[in-house]
Amino acid sequence: MAQNPVDQESAAQAPWSPRPSDPAAPHWPSHPMPAPQPRNGMGVTALVLGIVGVVLGLVVVLFWMSWLPALLAVVFGLVGLSHARKGLATNKAMALAGVILGVTGLLFAVGGGVFTVLTVKQVTEDARAEADAVEASASAEAEREKAEEKARHLSFGEAYTFGNGLKVTVAKPQPFVPDDFVLGHAKGNKAVEVTVTVVNTGKERLSVETGLPNVNDADGASTELVIDGSGRQKVITGYVLPGKQAIGKYAFSLPPDAADRIEVEFSPDAERWADAYWSGPN
Repeated sequence: MAQNPVDQESAAQAPWSPRPSDPAAPHWPSHPMPAPQPRNGMGVTALVLGIVGVVLGLVVVLFWMSWLPALLAVVFGLVGLSHARKGLATNKAMALAGVILGVTGLLFAVGGGVFTVLTVKQVTEDARAEADAVEASASAEAEREKAEEKARHLSFGEAYTFGNGLKVTVAKPQPFVPDDFVLGHAKGNKAVEVTVTVVNTGKERLSVETGLPNVNDADGASTELVIDGSGRQKVITGYVLPGKQAIGKYAFSLPPDAADRIEVEFSPDAERWADAYWSGPN
């Protein structure tokens, strides 16, 4: 049975029927889709930050700056490794190197911090020890000076040896009666004679630069040196030979209201040696 031409045209235009190619339609060649670019930025950043962290960590004084880039290197490196496992990045080795360097930088930072703390602690302890030593030395020096000061205060008849080896003894003052020709003694005053003995205990001759004592009463009032024509006064001057002694005799006038104690101050060389003091009742 022959098919109706109308039916053939309808069948040809059915939506499920394949359309004949139109030779007049333009033909576009097919191209493959471009591959996505690898996300390698995290790995590169991790490597750079890791290097920076390690370099800063190697410089002890900059350890406090190394921890941040080192920590960021670890973070970016782990993200880079994650991208590499998912196929989104191709620099897995670089990201791993960044993680390793970051961890190393963190260790350097911790080590630098510990080293700095220990160093500061040691310096502080050394400074404290030095200050304690200086204080102890100053205290010992003060005690020594106090002891020397105490040793220089003696009673009449006791001996004191100065640093140059001269041993000095001041005897208890004795009453002194000036003759008619006298200077430094007023009527009504009390005159006393002070005897100073200087012995050279060293092996070389020693000079007595200032052989004149000072005499005060217990209240600090100065007395007057008495000079008369009797020739009984003798001033120590010149040198004292080893093993020898020199004796000086001096007269002083005390006012009527002088205290009942007297103090004699003497040094064989006032520019080098501090005075020693002898005291007792007058």
